[in-house]
Amino acid sequence: MDEQTISIIIPTCNEESIIALTMQKLLALTERSEGVEIIISDASTDKTFDILSSFPVTVCNSSRGRAIQMNNGTRHAKGEILYFLHADTLPPATFIEDIRSAVATGKMAGCFRMHFDDDHPLMSLFGWFTQFPLMICRGGDQSLFIKKELFARIGGFDETLLIMEDYDIIARLERITPFHILETEVTTSARKYHRNGIIPLQLSFGTIHLMYALGVTQESIIRYYRENII
Repeated sequence: MDEQTISIIIPTCNEESIIALTMQKLLALTERSEGVEIIISDASTDKTFDILSSFPVTVCNSSRGRAIQMNNGTRHAKGEILYFLHADTLPPATFIEDIRSAVATGKMAGCFRMHFDDDHPLMSLFGWFTQFPLMICRGGDQSLFIKKELFARIGGFDETLLIMEDYDIIARLERITPFHILETEVTTSARKYHRNGIIPLQLSFGTIHLMYALGVTQESIIRYYRENII
């Protein structure tokens, strides 16, 4: 049986400081794999686009907004499986095999466990919780794989959401199919925790979760985010 093709879709916005290293590491992981493409949906105003032009990836311009950018990247995707990845997150070395094996056994959508590139005990604890099937433990940093046909069926990401678009799509997926957490781990940057402080940032994230659950408007959540997280 032929291996299913995978489109890796990465939304970027002003990531000139990290994008070259991310591309180097990701291409090293995918260079021996057939049927894999990398699509960058870019909304940058810095040099991110220029840096990406030196890499063998597809770059498409997009309006700003993670949901908008990921949907835009999907329109350029040829793969049967979509894999959404953040610019500051690196998948495990076996991620292609892990995703293909999961899909081959009937898993239509899911994510990886996660750990941070910081060994602080609290950071390790936060990562440890991502193994559990609880919505409070989910997040876009864990990345997301989904069959393209299923993505189209649910209408993709909700572009009216400026924040929490990852929780929204997982909630909609869980209404029609199980959502699977794979055993291997992505590594994501702890840079926001370094800038904001571990406990203050986690409290801010908890507040945002509560605001979303209570139906607070996107504008209010975004305003809280901008006032409390740098």
